[in-house]
Amino acid sequence: MKNTSAPRKHRRWFLSHTAMLATGFAITPKLSGYAAANDEIRIGFLSCGGRANELMGSFAKVPGVKIVGLSDPDSTRVAKAKTRFPDAKTATDLRKLIEDPNIDAVVVATCNHWHCLASIWAMQAGKDVYVEKPLSHSQWEGEQTIAAARKYQRICQVGTQQRSDPMQTELKKFLHEEMALGQIQRVQVNRYGVRGPIGKRSEPLPKDPNIDWNLWLGPAADQPVFRNAWHYDWHWDWNTGSGEMGNWGVHVLDDVRNVVFRDSVQVPKRILGGGGRIVWNDAGQSPNVHAVAFDTGSIPVVIGLSNLPDKPDGKKSPDAPGPSSGYVVYCQAGRLEGQRGSAKAFDRDGKLIKEFKGNGGGGHQANFIQAVRNRKPEALNAEVQIGHDSTGWCNFANICFQAADHQDLREKVESAMDHPGWEPLMQQMLDHLNAHGVQPNDSALRMSHWMDLDPKTGRFVGQYAQQGNALIKRQYREGFEVPQVS
Repeated sequence: MKNTSAPRKHRRWFLSHTAMLATGFAITPKLSGYAAANDEIRIGFLSCGGRANELMGSFAKVPGVKIVGLSDPDSTRVAKAKTRFPDAKTATDLRKLIEDPNIDAVVVATCNHWHCLASIWAMQAGKDVYVEKPLSHSQWEGEQTIAAARKYQRICQVGTQQRSDPMQTELKKFLHEEMALGQIQRVQVNRYGVRGPIGKRSEPLPKDPNIDWNLWLGPAADQPVFRNAWHYDWHWDWNTGSGEMGNWGVHVLDDVRNVVFRDSVQVPKRILGGGGRIVWNDAGQSPNVHAVAFDTGSIPVVIGLSNLPDKPDGKKSPDAPGPSSGYVVYCQAGRLEGQRGSAKAFDRDGKLIKEFKGNGGGGHQANFIQAVRNRKPEALNAEVQIGHDSTGWCNFANICFQAADHQDLREKVESAMDHPGWEPLMQQMLDHLNAHGVQPNDSALRMSHWMDLDPKTGRFVGQYAQQGNALIKRQYREGFEVPQVS
C-alpha cells in the first residue's frame, strides 16, 4: 500500500533528512491517510534470518500484502531472501528501508538488542511495526517503544502469536466464566527444551566478511565473541540476547498472563529467582537452568526452565508436571494443562474431562494487517503494551538472576515456603541437578532474595532496589542510542 493520501511534505521530509540516518530519525509528520480495505500493504523486513524467513512465508499468504523490502547486516542472508522475492528492494542497512516512503510497515525480526531501536525508528518514520518477541532487551526501552506508538499513532504488534489462537478465548471462558475447575490456586510454567553448549574459543570468533559488524552490533557493546557460531547463539549472550527466559519463556508466561490473569497483572509485586549455567563449559552467559517465583498479589506463579536433558547423554527433557513447554493451572476441582495449540482439563482424580484444540496463532500476521488497514490498535491481539508487560516478566526474571549472589539452593527452598508451588518446583530442580552430578551449593549456582517491585512504575523498590534498577536500562553504543520518547 502506498501512502498516496499522505502530504507531499512527508516524502520531501525523507529526502531532506537522509543525512540523519547515521544517528537516527527526526520526528516525522503523522501520516493522515487511512488504508482502504483493498489497498496493498507494502512490507519491509528488517532481518532475513531464520525467524524472519518463517514470517516472510506467513505475511506473503495474507491477501493484499506484498513484501517489497529486505535488509540484513549479513549480505548472504539478503541474497538468499532475494531469491524468494526477486522484486524486493535490498539493503544491508535497515535504515534504508525505514526511510523508504513506499514501505508502509516493517517486520522487526532482528536480534533482541535491535528490537526496540528499529521499531522506534520505523514509527518515527511513519511505519507500522510487527516486532518479534521479546519486545525489549531492557525494560526501559520497551517503555520508549510504547511511547513511540502512542506519539506517532502507529500500529505495533508483538510476535507472541499464541494470542491469536481462538483457543485462548475458550480457555478463559472455561476457567473464569464457567468456573469449570473452581477457584484457581496456583500456576506452574514450564520451559524444558534440550539444547547444547555453544562452544568456548580461546581466541575471538573472526568477523565474517559478509556481515557488517557495525550494523549487526547496533546498540550493543562492541565486545569480542568467543562462541563458535555467529547467528542464533547470540541468544545466550547478555549483550545481545535474553536467554531462554526471553526466547521461549515469554511465550508461556504470556499465555499465563492472558489465560489465567486476563492481563490484569502487568507487573508482579515481587520476584525471586536464580539458577546457573551448569555442566557446559561454554561462552554462554544466560542460565541453562532457571527457576523463578512471581508474587502477583493474587494467584502465585512459578516457572522452571532447563536446556539440559533429563540425564547426562540423555535426549529428552526432564520430567515435570504438565507440558514441557507450557503451563499447569491448579484449581480447587482439578487442573488445566496448556501449551501451544492444545490444552487438557483434568478433575481432582486426574481424569481427563475436556480437551481443547487450537491453531497455535497462525492468524497473528493477518490480525496485524487488518489493524493496519482499519487504523485500530485496539484490534491487535498482542498490542505493544501487552507485549511489553509479558516481556517485562521475563526481563525482571533475568534481572533477578543477574543481581543474585551465590547461594545454596536448599536454603532458598525454605526462604520461599510461603509461596505455593515454589517448594515442588525447587525439588524438581534439585533432582534435575543431582541427575547431572551438580550439588545445590555448586559455585555456578546463584539465587536472588525476594525483590520488590512497584507495579505502578515498574521499578524495583525496597532493600534491593539499587541492584535491580541498575539493570532496567542498558548503555547504548554511540550512534545507536534508544531515544527517550515523550
